[in-house]
Order: sequence, then C-alpha cells, then structure tokens
Amino acid sequence: MKNSLSQNLITLAESCPYPLYVVGGRVRDFIAGLKPEVYDNDICAPADAEDFLTRAKTCGFTGGAVYKNTGTVKLSLNGEGYEFTSFRSDEYVRGVHKPVNTFFTDDITLDAKRRDFKCNAVYYDIRADKIVDPLGGVKDIKNKIITTVDRAEKVFGEDGLRLMRLARISAQTGFTPSDECMEGAKRNCALISDIAPERICAELTAILHADEKYGVNNAQYKGLCILRDTGVLKIILPELAAGEGMGQPEAYHSYDVLEHSLRCVAYADRTIRLAALLHDVGKPLCKLRDGNYHMHDKEGAAIALDICRRLHVSKKLAEKTAKLIALHMYDLAGNARENKVRAFIVRNYDLFDELLLLKQADFSACKDNLCVAPSVEKFTAIYEKMKSEGLPFRVKELNVRGDELIAAGLPKERTADILKELLKACAIKQVKNEKHALLSYALKVAN
Repeated sequence: MKNSLSQNLITLAESCPYPLYVVGGRVRDFIAGLKPEVYDNDICAPADAEDFLTRAKTCGFTGGAVYKNTGTVKLSLNGEGYEFTSFRSDEYVRGVHKPVNTFFTDDITLDAKRRDFKCNAVYYDIRADKIVDPLGGVKDIKNKIITTVDRAEKVFGEDGLRLMRLARISAQTGFTPSDECMEGAKRNCALISDIAPERICAELTAILHADEKYGVNNAQYKGLCILRDTGVLKIILPELAAGEGMGQPEAYHSYDVLEHSLRCVAYADRTIRLAALLHDVGKPLCKLRDGNYHMHDKEGAAIALDICRRLHVSKKLAEKTAKLIALHMYDLAGNARENKVRAFIVRNYDLFDELLLLKQADFSACKDNLCVAPSVEKFTAIYEKMKSEGLPFRVKELNVRGDELIAAGLPKERTADILKELLKACAIKQVKNEKHALLSYALKVAN
C-alpha cells in the first residue's frame, strides 16, 4: 500500500514519534482491489491534533484550525486533501447525530469501535508498512460483507446518518450487509429524521451515482433497494415509497410503481437519475385520489419540486427535474402529428436530449426491454429531419434579432414572445429562416 501514498505523507509518518495510520475507505479499497478516481485520505494517530499539525507543517503541509472537541484537522499539500483525527472514543445519546462526549485515547481498538462498519475500521501503519485490524475488518472485506463495529442496534442507534452510509457503501463497493446489520438498520430507521436535509441529499446523490465510484454494475439500484428494505425510503421520500405494492397494467408493466421507479434509475443515464427516480412520484397521489394514473406527470412535477425544496436540492437541478417529469409522458402513444412534435422539440430544446434519455429509461424499466423506445425512435427521426433541413432550434439561431423587430415597429414588451412564435413557425415550415420573411411574419403575428 505504501507505493500508493505520497512521499510527503510517508516523510511525515517517519518524522512522528508515534505511529501514523491511514484508515477507512482507502485501506478498504486497497485490500478489496477497488480503485476510485479520487481517494479518501483519512489519517489518524494516538496523538494530540495540535502536536500533529505542527509536525505536518514542518513537512510542507498546510492546515486549518484544529477542532479541539474531536481532535480533527484538515490538511492539504499539492492539491491533495487529508483529514486527521486523534484516536478517540465517542459517547452518543440516541437520536443525536453528534457525540455528546469525546474521550481521547491511545487504544486503537477503542478508536475502531467508534466507527460504523468493520470494513471501514482497518488501519495501515505507514512507517511500519503493515495492516492493523482490531475488529476483523479484513475478513469482511475479503468476503465482501458489511457488519457493524459493535451491536448493530447500538451502531445505528448512535447516528442516523449511518443508515444512509450503509446503503451508499454497500452500493458503491458491491458488499452485502449482514442480516444483523440490516435488522439493526430497520429497527432504527426512524432516526434518519434527525439528520439534516443537506446530509441526506448528499448521501442520496452519492447512491444515485454509486456505479461511478468503482464501476459496480447496477450499484445505484442496489443502494436504493437497501433504503427501501430498511424502511429509510418511507421516511425520506414517503411520496415515492407510497408506490410500493401499487400495481400497474400488466400489458405495459411487470412491476409495481415503486419497483418500476427504482429500475428506471438502473437504466438511466447519469445526467437524469433524480428525474428517473421521481418520474412517477405523482402516481400514488393520482391513484388514491382518482382511482387512475391520469395526469400523474403534472402532479409529479409539483411533488418533485416539493421534495427538492425539502432536501435542499439546488434550484437549477430541481427545476430541470420537475420539467423533465412534466414532459416525460408527451406522445407516449405515438399519436402526435409531426408538426406537433416539431413544435415540441424547439419549445423544449434545452432539455430535449435529457428528455429522450428519461423516456428511454422509463420504457426499459417497464419490462426490462433494452430496445429503443418507440417514442424515442420517432422523436429522433423527426429531429434528424429538422437538422437536415437546416432549421433553427434556438431563438439565437433565427436570422432576425429582437432589436430588428423593435425597429420594424413591433412593441418591445412582445419581442420575446414573437421570437418564440417565429421559431415555432420555422420548425413547422410556415416561414423560412430569412430576415425579410421573418420580419413580415412577425408583423402578421403582432397584428
């Protein structure tokens, strides 16, 4: 493992009068043969954080302030970040995410027992060049299982965020939680309510992209299934979880609403996974209210916005997700005339590629069908035809500008709307994309 560490870190370890360890994900990954693009650099020692920071600075590291309550300090060197913690033991009160008491120690076993899973509690002594395994984590790593560092009831009862971490780490690594681990998570699932929305959102995002960490196939689907099976999903996304057991027409679907949604994420491109997860989130509401799924796309868009606000999803992603959900059912039956589709494409051109990705994932998730979705095939053919005709897809591609419309006598306040009308007219070939023709057509629209 030493060969994978920076020479500066090795020099620092050799200069310390106490052993310096790498711990956590990086050690686990080395033993498991996993190779992420970016390593977690968690280091620790039976030492005072202030003393360690002083020694680190003499080796060229820069560091921030020491968090004295936890003995933590963040370091960096040559663009690489490290987080150091002093050996410690933490005391929790059920339902409180942060420890209420911290005790510093030189006992590596006590330090290991404050962590979450045994696979994350394996240490590498840099100077001695050896693995130190206080709790049997190496065996778990080699067997690709996840067990807790102490009784599962205690570990999850101490910190509700570990419920999300279980799903994420299992998904990313492909490791399987033990039965005791899953049962402990189920019994403590309510504690996820004590975790800040930002932390939940960060972990959920990592789960949605879990396959990107180590290339584990269908990792994102596995992580979501663990959230479902532990009961966490019902608490963080009750609107989505309400689709469990809710049947769909067998001619088109092999799965209930929730399972279909999870499978949609499995088939989805990385750019649309939140939309894939929530694309049918309006179905439970519509079914319970109306007895059918009509208008679930419009209802789902509004629900998705509420979820995004609740989880503090960025405004840009929230709006994109809601818009994709609102549009994903358009022309599902394939009955829309070509001109209608042409107008639809230019009206939603900013999201067109992602909408096709969502339509394809939705189609594949219905019956695990990897063929091109009929609506995707139709839309793509029309789009390619429009490209071959040299048609404009965005307002800036029109051969007339807003100031030219104003100079021709059109009211300034209507310019934006008229430009959109011109774009639509070009799409359905009512007017050519030529300045004189566009100006003439604009005057007709204005009058």
